[in-house]
Amino acid sequence: MEALKERIRREGRVLPGNIIKVDGFLNHRVDTAFMEELADEFARYFDVSKITMVLTAEASGIALATICANKYGVPMVFAKKAKSDNIEGGLYQSEIFSYTYKKKVTLLVSKEWLSSDDKVLIIDDFMANGEAMRGLCDIVTAAGATLLGIGCAVEKGFQGGGDRLRAAGVNLKSLAIIESAEPGNIVFRDDD
Repeated sequence: MEALKERIRREGRVLPGNIIKVDGFLNHRVDTAFMEELADEFARYFDVSKITMVLTAEASGIALATICANKYGVPMVFAKKAKSDNIEGGLYQSEIFSYTYKKKVTLLVSKEWLSSDDKVLIIDDFMANGEAMRGLCDIVTAAGATLLGIGCAVEKGFQGGGDRLRAAGVNLKSLAIIESAEPGNIVFRDDD
């Protein structure tokens, strides 16, 4: 998506450790009108008339997932990273390694909100190693639900997470795939 690439070129910053900072419009300060454009782009790729839910992981993907779910007329569920006292009944869970926080975390979804009848579209703002996406896929599988695909706004292609998911047969659409990133020079993959 050229508009997203241009926004990353204009506003994104590359920090030490291969961190690509796009928090001015995507995942801290959120440009909601632009998020609607991203939701429209996902709807051109996925048949959103078939989904029953949008699923994401806590926390930065929640804004984009909520806007997508609203546009598609379905609920949004997010996997929590900590069990709270208000979750009743059983849980689906998957342990992942968080690239952002450099530690293992457990993604949790209440069995009350995900069932074998669901047709799920996973939406997230950013993918590095693909661990959060893998964990969400594991949760969908554990529930016996159907995964219709994964929509990701920005993928760090040089870290291989998206390529591993695609090789495993997952229908993954990333709107911008970054092949390399150095301060002042972000290079995008052409085939996205």
